[in-house]
Amino acid sequence: MLQTSRPITTANGSGTNDGAMSFGDLLSKVVGLLRRQYPVMILAFAAIVGLACVYVFAETPKYTGRSILVVDSSKTTPFRAQQQQIVNAADLTMDTSGVDTQLEILKSENVALAVIKNLRLTDDPEFVGPGAGLLESIGDLIARVFGSDSDSDPAFRKLRKAYQRFDTRLKIERIGLTYAMEIKFQSNNPDLAARVSNGIADAYIADALQAKYETATRAASWLQDRISKLRDQASAAQRAVVDYKTKNNIVESSGQLLNEQQVTEYNTSLIQAKAQLAEARARLDRVNIIINNDKLDPSAIDTGTVSDTLKNDVITHLRQQYSDLANREAEWSRRYGPEHIANVNLRYQMAAIRRSIVDELKRIAETYKSDFQIAEARETSIQKGLDDLVKQSQSKNEAQVTLKTLESNAQSAQTLYDNFVQRYMESVQQQSFGITEARLITSATRPLRKSSPKTLLVLVIAAGGGLLISFAAGVLHDVSDDTFRTARQVEDSLQTPCLALAPLYNSPKPAIKVRRSKKDEQAAAERRQIIREPGVYSAISEAPLSRFSEAIRAIKVGADIHRSAKANRVIGITSTLANEGKSTIAYSLAQLVAHGKARTILVDCDLRNPTLSHKIAPKARAGILEVLSGKTKFDETIWTDPETRLDFLPAVMRNRFSDTHEILASNELQVLFEALRNHYDEVIVDLSPLSPVVDVRAMAHLMDTFVLIVEWGRTRPAAVERALVETPAVYENLSGVVLNKADVAILKRYERYGNDYYANHYYDETHR
Repeated sequence: MLQTSRPITTANGSGTNDGAMSFGDLLSKVVGLLRRQYPVMILAFAAIVGLACVYVFAETPKYTGRSILVVDSSKTTPFRAQQQQIVNAADLTMDTSGVDTQLEILKSENVALAVIKNLRLTDDPEFVGPGAGLLESIGDLIARVFGSDSDSDPAFRKLRKAYQRFDTRLKIERIGLTYAMEIKFQSNNPDLAARVSNGIADAYIADALQAKYETATRAASWLQDRISKLRDQASAAQRAVVDYKTKNNIVESSGQLLNEQQVTEYNTSLIQAKAQLAEARARLDRVNIIINNDKLDPSAIDTGTVSDTLKNDVITHLRQQYSDLANREAEWSRRYGPEHIANVNLRYQMAAIRRSIVDELKRIAETYKSDFQIAEARETSIQKGLDDLVKQSQSKNEAQVTLKTLESNAQSAQTLYDNFVQRYMESVQQQSFGITEARLITSATRPLRKSSPKTLLVLVIAAGGGLLISFAAGVLHDVSDDTFRTARQVEDSLQTPCLALAPLYNSPKPAIKVRRSKKDEQAAAERRQIIREPGVYSAISEAPLSRFSEAIRAIKVGADIHRSAKANRVIGITSTLANEGKSTIAYSLAQLVAHGKARTILVDCDLRNPTLSHKIAPKARAGILEVLSGKTKFDETIWTDPETRLDFLPAVMRNRFSDTHEILASNELQVLFEALRNHYDEVIVDLSPLSPVVDVRAMAHLMDTFVLIVEWGRTRPAAVERALVETPAVYENLSGVVLNKADVAILKRYERYGNDYYANHYYDETHR
C-alpha cells in the first residue's frame, strides 16, 4: 500500500539523509546541481553581466574634482595679544561634534545654492536638462511618472532641479580623525568638477565670514540699545544718591561723611585730653608727696619725676648751696664734732635752704594744679562735643543705610554700563577682523581620468554577483522543481517500478507528403478502418528504432513481467491528470502488441473526453455505449487497423452527461469485458484520469493491471500520491509508471548513467 507520509525526493533523485554528509556527498550534490541547472545559472549570469555591460556602455562618463579643506581652530591667530577677547571663541579647540557640525555646514543647502548661483549651474543642461546617464534617465522617468509639480515658477523649478542633481553628485567626508575634510564632486565635465569642488570650499569660507560679520553686527546693534538703557539707569541711580544726600543733609569729605569724620576727630582729641589730664595729675600728685614729706632731703629730690625742677634756677641754686653746706657739715663734724657751733650754724643754714626749696616747690605745685584743672576742663569739653556728635549720628543711621543701598545700586549700574561699553567696542573691532578657522590646503585640479563608471570594477562585481545570483537561482529553481524527472525519483516516491521514460516524439519528415482525399476517408470510414496520421500515433511503424518505440517496448516488457505473477490480459492505461499522453501511450502499446500477431483490441473507456476516438476513428457513429445499450452489435462497432489487425472499440459521445461512472460499473460492461477476455489475447483500455473523475474507480475491478502515465516535468508527486491513495485498487494492481513527454536533452542533466544509451548509437531520429 502506498505510504503518503514518506518523503518526496528532490529532482536529482536522491532521498533525504539523516546522517552527517561527507565532503564527497556534498561535492556530488553540488556537481549534480550544476549539471541539472546550468542553463538557468548561465542565463542568470549572462543577464547580470549583460546588465553590467549595458550600464558601463550606456552610462555617461563622470569625472571627480577633489579638494581638501581644513577647519583648525587651534592655529595661531594674529594680534592675539591685542585681540584676545575678540577671537577667544576661535581659540577653543574643536571636539568631534564641532568638526561634524562644520561638516554638515559644508553639506548644507545654503553653501550648495551659493555655488549654483556663482557658477550659474541653472543654465547648464547637465543640471537642469534631461538625465545624461542611464541611472539619471531612469530616475527622471520615475520622477515624471510618480512625482507631482505644484509650483508654477519655472525659475524656482530649475533651481530646485539643479540643487537635487548637485546634491546627488556631492560627497564630503572627514579624513580620519583630523580636521581635514575631503570635498568630491562628480560631473560630466572635468573642468566643471574641479571648479565646483573649489567653489564649495570658497562658499563655505565666505559663509563663515558672513556669519561672523552678521553675528557681530547683530551683537553691536543689540549692545547699542542696551547701552543706552544702561546709561539712563546709571544716571538715574547716581541722581538718586545726590538727591538723598541733599534731602538728609549728608555731607562727605574726602569720600567720608562729615559727621563720621568729626566723630573720628573728637575721639582722637578726647584720647589726647585724657592723656594730658593723667600726666598733669601725676605731676601734681608727685609734687604734693614731696612737699608733704617732713624729712625732705633737697639733694634727693626725684628730678625725673618733676622735670620742671631741672629748669628752675632757684631750686637748682638752692640745691647746690644745700649740697655744699651738707658736705661742709659732714667734714666739720668729723673734725670738730657734731655739736660744734659751726656745725650747728651750718645745720641752721641747711634748714633755711630746705624751707626755701619747699616754698619754691609749692609755687610749682600751684602751677601743676592749674595745668591739671585746664586739662580736666578740656577733657570735659571734648567729651561733651563727642556726645553731641554721637547723638546726631544716631539720628542719621537709618538715612545712611538707605544711602549705602542707593550708592550700591548706582555702582552696580555704572559697572554694568562700563562692561557693555567695553563689549560694544570689542564687537565693533571684530566686525573688521576678517578671519576664519577654515583654509583650503589642496585645490581641485582638472581630473585626467573618469571616476565613474569604473568598467573593470563594475564587471568584476557583476561577475562575482552574477556567480552568486546564478547559483542562488539554480538552487531556487532546483528546489522549486517539485515534479518527476527521473525513474529513480518515481520509484523512491511511489514505491513502484518505472517502466519507461517516453520522450517527446518528432515525426520524421516524409520525402513525399501523402494527402488523403475525402473520398478515401469516406471509404475508410465505411470499412471502419483506423486512420493513421503521420506522427506520434504512427511512431511504432514509422520509427521502430526510435526512443519512443523503445519506451513502448519497455512498457510491454514490464506488463509481461507482471503477467508471470498474475494473469493480466486486460491492461488499463490511466493518468493522474488530463493531457498527460495516456491515449497516445495506450494506442502505441496496442499497436506494438498487435505487431506481435497477438489478437489485440483497444477500448476507449474515457467517456468524459474520448480523445482517442476522435483521433483514429473520427467518423464513428456507434461505440461502446451503443453496444452496452443493445442498439448496435459488437461486430458493427469495431474499427480495425489494416496493417496490424488491431481492433478498436470507440466511444461516441453525442451529448455530455455526468453519470458515466454508473455505465462503467454496470453489469453490461462486465459481460462485455468477459467476452473480450475470451475473444482476444490482449485487451488494452484507455481510461479516464484519476483525479478529475471517479470513472476509473467504478471499473477498476475489470482490469487485471494498470499502467499509470505521468507527464515528465509537469505532474507533481503529491498529486500522484493523492490520486493513488484515493484509488487503492489501481495502486494494488499497478504494474508500473511511465514518465511521458520526457525531454531527453534535459534528462541527461538528471541521469548520467543513460548518456551512452541516449546517444544516437541505437536510434535513427531526432527528438527534443
